[in-house]
Amino acid sequence: MTSTNSPRRAMVLAAGMGTRMRPLTDTLPKPLVKVGGRALLDHVLDRLGDAGVERAVVNVHHFAEQIIAHVAARTRPQIVISDERGLLLDTGGGVVKALPELGGAPFYHLNADTLWIDGVKPNLTRLAETFDPATMDALLLLAPIAGSIGYDGRGDFNMASDGRLRPRPEREVAPFVYAGAAILVPSLFADAPQGKFSLTTLFMRAAETGRLSGLRLEGLWMHVGTPEAIAAAETAIRNSAQ
Repeated sequence: MTSTNSPRRAMVLAAGMGTRMRPLTDTLPKPLVKVGGRALLDHVLDRLGDAGVERAVVNVHHFAEQIIAHVAARTRPQIVISDERGLLLDTGGGVVKALPELGGAPFYHLNADTLWIDGVKPNLTRLAETFDPATMDALLLLAPIAGSIGYDGRGDFNMASDGRLRPRPEREVAPFVYAGAAILVPSLFADAPQGKFSLTTLFMRAAETGRLSGLRLEGLWMHVGTPEAIAAAETAIRNSAQ
């Protein structure tokens, strides 16, 4: 089931080095690491296809040829490769490079290694139904740090009752972590830095103007950052299927 306002295009970040996933990523890009018998990237692309996305831009750098070959036969969604083998542009610069392929409408933005188990309604559908371009430049899917699998950080954001986000102050703990999925408007990237930069820079700018909002993930988020985290994620997937 897809919302009538659901984005038809998406950006999938798949260019990272995956250093914390070594030794698996010594011969394999992290998005192709398998969890539950399927590559992380396939989990993401299948969700996008189910959400009604017609075109997904996938950026590549580390073992780029493996990812290009892996997605070559995909038609749902149609895959467009954004090649960063010459220069890794980080999470923000990678989107700027891909903007011509993303069009002028709001688009989904997902990390290739984000993994979650949905609740009753798919979280991408919930994002689409909640997103309001009149009041938001970005709507981030957030997971509570309590109860998420494989995450041991201090969180990213505090969330007000109206969904507006405030970044975690230094040396404090925040209740929510960015789950690696969002809806963004192209205008978020107006006056963006040139070349390599982190998307966090633009999230902070949107927060300052009150145009960064969050939606609490329904279900279970899994942070698959290390080889050891794979087993915990697979156990959670198996348990959810019972």
